[in-house]
Amino acid sequence: MSILVENITKLYSSQKALNDVSFEIKTGEIVGFIGPNGAGKSTMMKIICGYLPPSMGKATVNGFDVIEQSVDVRKHIGYLPEHNPLYPEMYVREYLEFAGGIYKVKNLANRIVEIIGLTGLSSEQHKKIGALSKGYRQRVGLAQALIHNPSVLVLDEPTTGLDPNQIVEIRNLISEAGKSKTIMLSTHLMQEVEAICNRIIIINKGEIVANNLIQDIYQQTANKEFTVLVEFNKLLEEADVKQIAQVDKVRKIADNSWLVSNSKGVDIREVIFKYAVEKGYSVLSMQKQEKSLEEVFRELTK
Repeated sequence: MSILVENITKLYSSQKALNDVSFEIKTGEIVGFIGPNGAGKSTMMKIICGYLPPSMGKATVNGFDVIEQSVDVRKHIGYLPEHNPLYPEMYVREYLEFAGGIYKVKNLANRIVEIIGLTGLSSEQHKKIGALSKGYRQRVGLAQALIHNPSVLVLDEPTTGLDPNQIVEIRNLISEAGKSKTIMLSTHLMQEVEAICNRIIIINKGEIVANNLIQDIYQQTANKEFTVLVEFNKLLEEADVKQIAQVDKVRKIADNSWLVSNSKGVDIREVIFKYAVEKGYSVLSMQKQEKSLEEVFRELTK
């Protein structure tokens, strides 16, 4: 077991940031740790990394207690905080030498060359960190998290503020690292969770509200409603669409496009085709609508 959290509570004066939180992350898993702002994500990650003590409960990393054996925990963890704390006046290689020196990395010069190649920093390695773009600064943050070859990575909002190209690049780096490491990833990008993670843990107001494989969480929150997005070749009125048999909910999306539903889960695609044929219309497209992870997230945290 890479990460084990047991009944963690964290109090800030009378405010309860975490309330009896428990979960585990197995070796080799990539787990998305998601929740609204202020839900307790960063607090939980800081406790796991040994930066904050819990008020109650216990957490271990690779069997080491985060409080009683914090030095051992930090040897096994690579941590990238939400606000990447770099030294802008230092050069990239200089900073990695500094970080690697703290961890007493053996053959450090060779390891720096390896990490620079892995994180795509070759063209920027002789620049000062302050002169780098946000995307390259995030790469430097990942490089320092990886420099000592930890078995566990804890990444808090690693793609915040990046453009779409940079997001894909950092996402690919994380996916590659996940082939040999356990990763706990916090993000607000649902497509990132779907692209990278095996499992998700959703936290809301300091409590775990979901902890499962992504497909199982979809099923957990699924309703019986069967919804279809249909586009006709003609402009119809709402009253016309409501005439379709077994359709009990209608919403206009565009001039000729409608979301039509059956609340009991009946597949209504065939009756839509029959209706169109009877009325002399053509169906230009029809697609069953699945619930998105964003909708699941909102349903569990609203």
